Amino acid sequence: MEEIAGTDLPIKSDIKILVVDDREDNLLSIETILEPAGYTIRKADSGRAALRVLLKEDDFTLILMDVQMPGLNGFDTATMIYDRDKLKHIPIIFITANDHGEESAFKGYQMGGVDYIYKPVNPDLLRAKVSVFVELYKKNHQLRAQEQKMAAANKRLEKEVKERILSEEKIGLLNKQLLENIDRLKASNEELERFAYVASHDLQEPLRKIMLFSGQLANKYSPVLQDDGRDFINRILKSSERMRMLIKNILSFSKSANNSDSFEETNLNELLEGILSDLEISIEQKNAVVNIGKLPVLRIVPGQFRQLFQNLIINALKFSKDNCQPQIDIYTENEMEHGSPGTQVHGSDYCNIIVRDNGIGFEQKYADEIFMLFKRLNSIDKFEGTGIGLSICKKIVDQHNGHISARSSIGGGTTFTISLPVRTAQEVPSPT
Repeated sequence: MEEIAGTDLPIKSDIKILVVDDREDNLLSIETILEPAGYTIRKADSGRAALRVLLKEDDFTLILMDVQMPGLNGFDTATMIYDRDKLKHIPIIFITANDHGEESAFKGYQMGGVDYIYKPVNPDLLRAKVSVFVELYKKNHQLRAQEQKMAAANKRLEKEVKERILSEEKIGLLNKQLLENIDRLKASNEELERFAYVASHDLQEPLRKIMLFSGQLANKYSPVLQDDGRDFINRILKSSERMRMLIKNILSFSKSANNSDSFEETNLNELLEGILSDLEISIEQKNAVVNIGKLPVLRIVPGQFRQLFQNLIINALKFSKDNCQPQIDIYTENEMEHGSPGTQVHGSDYCNIIVRDNGIGFEQKYADEIFMLFKRLNSIDKFEGTGIGLSICKKIVDQHNGHISARSSIGGGTTFTISLPVRTAQEVPSPT
């Protein structure tokens, strides 16, 4: 049904009226009276003709029914019309030439009629009564449309509520499973760390005896041993030393998870001064240059960060290029990008600290693997180490709710970025 734009009301051309009368002149008269209003008029010259029309069309706004018709009169026709559920909503106005009193009117109302019009038909009265029922039809149509919209909206709302309940249940279940997995993982990690600590600690005593007796064997019997014997002893001593470093690093790794040091305001420049002092001999042996920018004061665990920076500097010295002076730059990202005198951390969520070297580098595809425990990209014959140092660095940064990443290329050096959440920070001058 065509509707007025922006409303649910039918336009006048959709108002259909069925006129039932056995006389052609009466049909023509009523059509002439109502057509100027823009209504669509359907005509039937008998009760049975009206029923045939209603079998095909059930969207009439009103039926004007003559009472006295041969064969099937108006009352009987109305009874048959209202036997069909689809037609019960159509109001019927009876038109009659005879006034049989209240009894006849009562019968008409019993049949479902809504009003009476007497012949000869008064055009103004007919138009007025028809317009009333047309307005009622429009209101009913609007109400039905609103009911349909409300029903559809309620259905959508019920569906959304059900989906939301299901989603919340799924999320709750997933969260529960996640918490259980976290608890199991935490327990496994703690158990593994305890095992690593105990195992490493217990391994130190037999290793000390191996190193002691091997050293005594080398000192006492080296002159009487052949070359291959001395070589064997030297290999035992070197392997024992590597084992000692491995145990030491495993202990450091396990201790980093249970470090009881408290967080405190720490001047990173002063922290690095102490580290450079400790590594002075190694830096001089490599003839390396270490440039430190203006770093912030951050709330950290000082002992852990001392180990973090020390590991990164030692790593840069170890993997330096041959015949090229090593250079290590430590600065904040803001300082290099914006040329600011220090790190502008106020109003920012994270502070990025960069440790960059000009060493041999590595392929970028290994950028995540280098932080794995015992992962090595280079031969142990050329570069000594246990593959634990960068794992310790990652663990320390993780415990500070931060993130560490690496960018590198073969021969292009390596840049480590340490992103830390800023709780309290301020600029401090770099060491002079």
